[in-house]
Amino acid sequence: MSVYTTVERDELEEFLSHYSLGDLVGYEGISAGIENTNYFVTTSQDQYVLTLFEALSSDELPYFLDLMAHLAEHDVPSAHPMPDEQGRYLRTLKGKPAALVRRLAGHNIESTNPIQCSEIGRALGHLHLVGQAFNGHRDNLRGPHWWQVTAQHLMPKLGPEEAELLQTELDFQRQHRHDALPKGVIHADLFRDNALFVNNHLTGIIDFYYACNDVLLYDVAVTVNDWCTLPDGNLDPTRLTALLEAYQAERPFNQAEQAAWPVMLRAGALRFWLSRLKDQHFPREGEITHIKDPTVFRRILEQRVAQPDKHSLPRE
Repeated sequence: MSVYTTVERDELEEFLSHYSLGDLVGYEGISAGIENTNYFVTTSQDQYVLTLFEALSSDELPYFLDLMAHLAEHDVPSAHPMPDEQGRYLRTLKGKPAALVRRLAGHNIESTNPIQCSEIGRALGHLHLVGQAFNGHRDNLRGPHWWQVTAQHLMPKLGPEEAELLQTELDFQRQHRHDALPKGVIHADLFRDNALFVNNHLTGIIDFYYACNDVLLYDVAVTVNDWCTLPDGNLDPTRLTALLEAYQAERPFNQAEQAAWPVMLRAGALRFWLSRLKDQHFPREGEITHIKDPTVFRRILEQRVAQPDKHSLPRE
């Protein structure tokens, strides 16, 4: 959520005239995140988040907006898109696809505790369950093919140790297929900055614009790598247990998932190390941009490689 496209007040007022949301009171750019342009918007009725999509096309966006509506209507704590006067979730602003969602209460958390990890684990398990009834489909565009293509672009920019680690992990992941694992809708980016809390209560999951249909366990691994990791890259057993047991209470893990867990932890670490390296070496221009440190996920990947048997999934 950076600001790549500047919106003037009169432009936003004209955009809002197509909704029954009251008069514009104020708005401000959101600097967190990296993919789209986002603003907090306050009207005389309520508060909203406006997103201008910088890469996704109008043809791609109904999947995400319809999914957000589906999840919100099935008790996943998430923001429901706001329909315009014609019942559409998607409009155009500054020549780019744009949508409004209601701003949820709460705030991001910098560090996590076991109660918060339990909250996010339970919500993710519920999301995976109710997502089975969603009939939209989107492939994971940040999956293994993207890993290979992105790595090819990055290799000339990397030092020998980084390049060796990256190539070794790509080779390892290529040898492991998980076609038999349970699949469905996944968030694919459920980091701390995509969840809102009031104290220890989860009030919202946000930023579904990497959501897709893929292996459910991969989504769990991505979440664990951010929510349960210590500064040295190791997993914190207490937070890990809290998250996984809460998830398991909603959707039990099967035997195949038990076996695949170490590989999935590595896959989740690889994906985000690659994306952060890409943002570092090939940055995009923007009025407000936020690039995250890739060494965090290099350290996580190194620990997952070094200690594949240290952590396991809970059993029924």
